Amino acid sequence: MLCRITDLHDKEVIDIATGNRLGCVDDVEVDTCSAQVCAIVIRGRAKLLGLFGSEDDLVIPWREIEIVGDETVLVNHPELPRRHRKNRLINGIFTR
Repeated sequence: MLCRITDLHDKEVIDIATGNRLGCVDDVEVDTCSAQVCAIVIRGRAKLLGLFGSEDDLVIPWREIEIVGDETVLVNHPELPRRHRKNRLINGIFTR
């Protein structure tokens, strides 16, 4: 399957280890010497409507991408942050 860089934009990125949605592809990193795509970039979420900046961007190396589908990109990266927002909120309520 041939895919253009513009086709990657806005595809959902899913971690196959946990099934979590990590975000959408916002950008790619390209090695200009070898003309190869090195990584995809997912922009960090805004903190409090952007007033406090945003979280760090998530950069996923190309070698850790398993499948590029029509609407999703499946990745397998052992060091991806595990986001458990619901659990963190519930744990915060009960630990106070």
